Amino acid sequence: MQNELIINSVYIVSAALFIFGLKLLSHPSTARKGNLLSALGMLLAICITLIDQNIIGYEWIALSLGLGAVVGLIIAKKVQLTSMPEMVSLLNGVGGLASLVVSLVMLMSGALPAYIVIILLIAIAIGGVTFTGSLVAWSKLSGKMSILIKSKAMVFKGQAFANSILLLCIIGLAAAAVIMPQEYVYAFIFVGLCLVLGVMLVLPIGGADMPVVISLLNSYSGLAACAAGIAMSNNLLIVAGALVGASGIILTSIMCKAMNRSLSNVLFSGFQAVSGETIKIEGEIKAISCEDAYYTLEASQSVLVIPGYGMAVAQAQHAMKELQSLLEANGAEVVYGIHPVAGRMPGHMNVLLAEADVPYELLLEMDEVNPRMENYDVAIVIGANDVVNPAAREMKGSPIYGMPIINADLAKNVFIMKRSMASGFAGIDNPLFFKDNARMIFGDAKESLNNIIRQFAD
Repeated sequence: MQNELIINSVYIVSAALFIFGLKLLSHPSTARKGNLLSALGMLLAICITLIDQNIIGYEWIALSLGLGAVVGLIIAKKVQLTSMPEMVSLLNGVGGLASLVVSLVMLMSGALPAYIVIILLIAIAIGGVTFTGSLVAWSKLSGKMSILIKSKAMVFKGQAFANSILLLCIIGLAAAAVIMPQEYVYAFIFVGLCLVLGVMLVLPIGGADMPVVISLLNSYSGLAACAAGIAMSNNLLIVAGALVGASGIILTSIMCKAMNRSLSNVLFSGFQAVSGETIKIEGEIKAISCEDAYYTLEASQSVLVIPGYGMAVAQAQHAMKELQSLLEANGAEVVYGIHPVAGRMPGHMNVLLAEADVPYELLLEMDEVNPRMENYDVAIVIGANDVVNPAAREMKGSPIYGMPIINADLAKNVFIMKRSMASGFAGIDNPLFFKDNARMIFGDAKESLNNIIRQFAD
């Protein structure tokens, strides 16, 4: 009785740490503290569970902590910020796999009530879909298996029919596993088909929709853990899984709203399949040198910076922060316009700029900068494409028509930093490049910014 009281007390403390940690994660200035609190809560939960169940002794717990700390430190040091989206996908997948394995082992442990078997099968299904779906998302984002899996939507004739048949087979096998729980072959086939379903669900989703997919898979991993917790009667696992599942769903909803697309549209339609034929945009591109860009910036009183994934690739955030300081010293106001789906994962640009010590107060949301866009002397677009594409506002035939964007084209001057005229992640052209007030600064963004900075120093 005494041990049970101690265990439940630790579980309550862990749950409280999860909740407070999640709250602190809502603001960049407190995000690190929130991450540490959540990690501490998970550490307490794992240790007390291992000790309570007599799974391993203290020495093994200490060894595991040491090994985990070393692995975590290596990953934190080596993984580039541009690789964080695929890393998050892999971590989501590992969470789903853990729920699958735990639930499968429990399913094979002996006679269980039918309702427990059903809950375990739900956990296995969600975990399996999360695991393989996350692997496909990782491949689409990283491009490391581009021979087999392309970043664009991969659709084929009869895909919806094939998925429907697969889903019916999964339901049938689940029913067989509940009726004949001693026949493990049904459970094993069930697991296999759930893994296949995860691949089939993510393959037709294009790279432009990956921010939504990452958020959704994160939610899936939480739901799988929650279902496993219900089956195991582990209150903390239920709480932790529910928190992850709910926050993931909320974030997914925010991402869909930012793209003006429904979740069903993202999940069940390939991006190009939905968009139809690509519209070719033609016009005259007007390039500008860094020296000429300097003269315009030097005379500007209000500057808006719109970052995108290209800024992360070029690691240009520190150079931009230095240019910001020079512009502010010259009397200009400098703010940043952050689109909810800029980059390849939610909050990607916020983390990138926080790394360069850009004050959070200068990071403005799309709805804050758009009403005053015409007042900005210069809008600097660094590596962004789809989130500033006026086709979303002007061209009904465009695949992104209706998607809320940052209206950079309405600023007095627009400087677009790009390596080339290649289209963005959505694979469509951008009429912004041909606007009368737009000028292209070709080349590496970090190098271009440093060239402008040198002009201020001369």
